Amino acid sequence: MRRLVFILFALVPALVAGTNASAYPWPIKPFDQQHPIRADFGDPRTRFWNTMLTDGLQGPGLFQFHNGIDIAASEGTPVYPVMSGTASLIDGAAVLVRSPGHKFQYFHITPAVHDGQHVLAGRTLLGRVIRAANHVHLTEIRGRRVWNPLAPGGIAPYVDRTAPQVDAIFAEPLGSLVPFDSATLCGTVSLIASAHDSPPLPVPGTFAGYPVSPALVTWSLAEVNGLVYVPTVRAADFRTTLPLVRNFWNVYARGSYQNAPRFSNQQFFMPGRFLYNLSGTLDTRSYPNGTYEVRVHVADMRGNWSDGVQQFRVENHPGAACVKA
Repeated sequence: MRRLVFILFALVPALVAGTNASAYPWPIKPFDQQHPIRADFGDPRTRFWNTMLTDGLQGPGLFQFHNGIDIAASEGTPVYPVMSGTASLIDGAAVLVRSPGHKFQYFHITPAVHDGQHVLAGRTLLGRVIRAANHVHLTEIRGRRVWNPLAPGGIAPYVDRTAPQVDAIFAEPLGSLVPFDSATLCGTVSLIASAHDSPPLPVPGTFAGYPVSPALVTWSLAEVNGLVYVPTVRAADFRTTLPLVRNFWNVYARGSYQNAPRFSNQQFFMPGRFLYNLSGTLDTRSYPNGTYEVRVHVADMRGNWSDGVQQFRVENHPGAACVKA
């Protein structure tokens, strides 16, 4: 029986609206009203080449961070620029608008503008949401970096009173997706946290009830009632921009997959699983024998947060090889 369990959940949400610094409205009507978001900035985007039955979770594929927010909207919903600027077509279903200090990309729409057209915020129709998309994807670019549209200076109004949650903290043998059954560890392991957030407004349709990623995940390691061995370290931070794509599997842990994941040519309409690499690798032989706790802190863009703590025992055996728990 697996004994490595989640032992503490602390929920202390901060009900912070934080919209005063925001600079632009929503791209769909009503512009001054918050709309449901079905995917957050930084969510995992996974497309596995192998089937789930052929060890697809550990296999090759296309992996990247979601570089914007997905705003739920029905087919045919009119989409407008959030800032005035000059439009250009990215392809037959996406428009770029260059504004002073910003660029905005609008995906999953049928364009109603042409290259070089000057567009006005909230007035010029950019296009309409295409069939079966059920959302418009908004990407914000500041300088040369994609930027979280929910960050200060971003979309408004945006109020969030839901706190992200730590679902589990566990250890795995290197190269395995199966956690240790025992809370006693020896040797080189990976520490992983499972966590999620919930959209502040209910999402309609197929994606109803699906999770989004916390904006921030940090962790620390300490002896119970003793020394702190690993002070607070950021495992994932999507509050402003994104990590490089090549670091995807340094941030997310194998076993992660997006909402409605694809394996080979099949799509499964089920909630995603968001696993975060904490230690990467941790050799227990670098620590004295004893009882330790891993504390994981998760937060969203409006200051709501929660903590989870998992204890485990280190039992090193000098002169002897570690036995897999």
